Amino acid sequence: MDNRDAIGSWLSGPREAAERAGVDFGYRGEQLGLPEEGPGSIARPGRRFGALIVDWGLCLLIAYGLITHGYDRATGNWALLVFFLLGVLTVGTLGFTPGKRLFGLRVIALDTGRPNPLRALLRTALLCVAVPALIWDRDGRGLHDRLARTAEVRI
Repeated sequence: MDNRDAIGSWLSGPREAAERAGVDFGYRGEQLGLPEEGPGSIARPGRRFGALIVDWGLCLLIAYGLITHGYDRATGNWALLVFFLLGVLTVGTLGFTPGKRLFGLRVIALDTGRPNPLRALLRTALLCVAVPALIWDRDGRGLHDRLARTAEVRI
């Protein structure tokens, strides 16, 4: 092994090094019974992040324009409350927020297919804390999705 291989495996991470050694991790969502590509497959991080940016921007606009009538310290707090309500109400009833719909995503419950309001409440509350959303499993689900037993998939 030359130095380039050693540095390359270190930079690319342990998963790639294990895959080169012959370990088969499968694709994201395989353990959940979801397809590898197309509708129903696990949403990619770029789309998820884009949907989050759209939803947060919408909540900031609502907080800025309708609630606080201008920007001040409380605008961020109001925006977080609007984000929480938006997530609970839209994911709990429709399965998606406006940002998720725009990016072609939907939240599903792994056992029933449609998330109920209680799961949406748990998922959104954990998402508002932000830390659970930064911890991902090998299927690409955040801790908030694991605890709510949901997954974000492509439509």
